[in-house]
Amino acid sequence: MYTTMLLPEVIRIKHELKSVHLKRTVELEFFVPDHLLGNETLNLLLINDGQDANELGLEETLKSLYTGFKIEPVVVVAIKASADRVQEYGVAGKLDFLGRGSKAAAYTDFIVQELIPYIQAAVEMPIHGKRAFAGFSLGGLSAFDIAWNHDNYFDAVGVFSGSFWWRTKDLKNGYTDEDRILHQMITKAVKKPGLKFWLMTGTEDEVADRNKNFIIDSIDDTIDVIKELVKKGYHRAEDIAYYEMVGGKHDVPTWGKVMPAFLTWAFSRKTS
Repeated sequence: MYTTMLLPEVIRIKHELKSVHLKRTVELEFFVPDHLLGNETLNLLLINDGQDANELGLEETLKSLYTGFKIEPVVVVAIKASADRVQEYGVAGKLDFLGRGSKAAAYTDFIVQELIPYIQAAVEMPIHGKRAFAGFSLGGLSAFDIAWNHDNYFDAVGVFSGSFWWRTKDLKNGYTDEDRILHQMITKAVKKPGLKFWLMTGTEDEVADRNKNFIIDSIDDTIDVIKELVKKGYHRAEDIAYYEMVGGKHDVPTWGKVMPAFLTWAFSRKTS
């Protein structure tokens, strides 16, 4: 008699969480692997801008990766952004030049103090594997900031076309690269968080080129983040993955196309 091992299926469940810190109800979607034997190590991925899960093809991507034995079981929680997105996302405790990001600290508290305990209580199996946080554009900046400052909760961060240009000074008011908020956060950090990084840009993310070096700003800013990480002691091959998509745009279809690469990097299936 033989036992057939079933591939994980994906159960999609909607949740609502009333947040004390954000003073609103946060809409969530859980993508939970089913048909597990109970002895697997369960991983966790949080995703900002979860309202784009359908356009990302998130459920189909997970099913495909499970079918191909590419990834370990992972609970994916898509966090839907509110109308106050530009205030809740950003870098906690540091407003940009237009005063945006004023609720980033509250959003951080929501993630760490409310959402993570809620997820563990809602999921039947304990989550003992890797924990990652990912996001797109401004949501990617937010994910990086939260993971960087709370590496006791996260092992990895994924940023798709991140808003690493986020700055304290407008271009017309004497801006220099020293005014980029996240780069300065890395530079001034007193400790080196125990994280791994997956950073992605598209060659057609934008057309802006502040320093006229014929490289678009999104690529320049991302490469500069990598340089700051290397200065902190991280290693390119071991700790940092950079994915530059030729023809990639600043849009959800592009990020959906590269999602399998990120998921495989973050939760690659262990071979015996």
